[in-house]
Amino acid sequence: SRITMISVPQLLMGLTGFGAVVGALATYTIMASTKRSRAKVKVTETSKGSNCFVPVATAKVLKAAKAVRWYSPPFSPKNVPRFYDVSSFTEDPDLFQFIIDLFVGYYEGFPPSQRPTCIVGCDARGFVLGPPIAMAMGIKFVLLRKDQKAPGVLVEGSGYSKEYAEAHDERMCLRLGSVSPKDRVVIIDDLLATGGTAIAGMEVVTALGATVTQFGAIVALEGLNGIENIRKAHGGKYKGVPIFTLF
Repeated sequence: SRITMISVPQLLMGLTGFGAVVGALATYTIMASTKRSRAKVKVTETSKGSNCFVPVATAKVLKAAKAVRWYSPPFSPKNVPRFYDVSSFTEDPDLFQFIIDLFVGYYEGFPPSQRPTCIVGCDARGFVLGPPIAMAMGIKFVLLRKDQKAPGVLVEGSGYSKEYAEAHDERMCLRLGSVSPKDRVVIIDDLLATGGTAIAGMEVVTALGATVTQFGAIVALEGLNGIENIRKAHGGKYKGVPIFTLF
């Protein structure tokens, strides 16, 4: 990782993700205007010893999974074979609330000494999921930005590739001081594909001294070896990080 000074043009670029966060916060503030009681979420390990978990497949969970749309070429951006659309649930307040409740109920079920103290959302769809989870839990939300699109003194990770081609490898960054060595961090994204974004996030969070206690996403895509790649990254540094997806 490396420390980088941010320029004024980069500061302006950093504001582009602000609307997504404000929109998610405003939506959730309305959705959570009344106190909600959440039951502890029951989970099952996808395979013995995998340290990967999904909610127990209740009727509501199965209904939510079926409601998340995906598109294939020519209707998916950058010809991604199976592009999952977060607007499937953001446009459905009841479904959105149910998904947020699953994450919150799961994390709040941890013993107090193990509960997250910070949600870090991946640029950009993690900016939709992360803020309502953090607000519901009363903890801070931190933006994990791409390519120095954040103000301040930045800690930047190494480049990574994704499931579709880009002009250059992207890098993730956090502002120095945004997470502390005392923080127990959950990294949130919409999906887990090749694992590149997750690994980049873990790299930067740990470079700031914090502990990554979980990675969470709506869906783990099959056939792209994302979980395997996380387990092998940096000599197995993140092999013990639990992964929680809805399906």
